Amino acid sequence: MMMMTSEWAFILDEADVLSSMILNSEPVRKYQKARQAVYGDRVLVEKIAAFNRMKEQYEDVQRFGKYHPDYYKIMKEIRKQKRELDLNEKVADLKLAENELQDMLDEISLILAKAVSEAVKVPVSNPFFETSCHSGGCGSGGKCSCSVS
Repeated sequence: MMMMTSEWAFILDEADVLSSMILNSEPVRKYQKARQAVYGDRVLVEKIAAFNRMKEQYEDVQRFGKYHPDYYKIMKEIRKQKRELDLNEKVADLKLAENELQDMLDEISLILAKAVSEAVKVPVSNPFFETSCHSGGCGSGGKCSCSVS
């Protein structure tokens, strides 16, 4: 069992400050605004719900492949619905805002990890932030000259 020390209290306070900074950042505001635009639009929410229902049917069809009686119908319909959602300006704005926010969180995670050790591995969603190893894989704890791409 760990005891709370003044160092732990300081770290927790700093984590609260960082959290507050993140929550008040421009990427979070953009994301919240874009999310509200999508989920505040009743017609768009209905289209998303219909797409989610179609995804369930799609998953069922995937189990049987082209032998499923509705394979071609469902494959065509899910592509049509996905394209319609992808081309929706509000949905596109939300996806961009999500990616921008994710990139910021990935960058923060990398900064925190590298402050501890270069050997700490951090999963990231953007390949730009991935640590790459040019010697065929890193099992050496960072001794293979891995660097941020």
